[in-house]
Amino acid sequence: VQLQAFGGGLVQAGGSLRLSCVASRRTFSNNGMGWFRQAPGKEREFVSAISWNGASTLYADSVKGRFTISRDNAKNTVYLQMNSLKPEDTAIYYCAAARRAYGSRGSHDYAYWGQGTLVTVSS
Repeated sequence: VQLQAFGGGLVQAGGSLRLSCVASRRTFSNNGMGWFRQAPGKEREFVSAISWNGASTLYADSVKGRFTISRDNAKNTVYLQMNSLKPEDTAIYYCAAARRAYGSRGSHDYAYWGQGTLVTVSS
């Protein structure tokens, strides 16, 4: 499975962005999906995850209420809608396909990773 993430960019604090991640094959619909991010000088951290059918979602406390994960299996695409962005959201955002039907907070549960897309939030 190849994953391609896009939609990052430069935005002012309080603004919004929507990230997209397109998977290369239809079996994407059997996998949980996740978003992680890595800020400069920091370790990669969990952001959000979604189950194979979109019925179950997880969020990091730092983004809960501001970010929304969703998916469209017909388009092999998972989205991350990011609202009320803060400078501390600045990072490279990576999408990942889980080994199972449900995503999780642990990066070790993900078998495939996209190349990342940079989000920069100015104050």
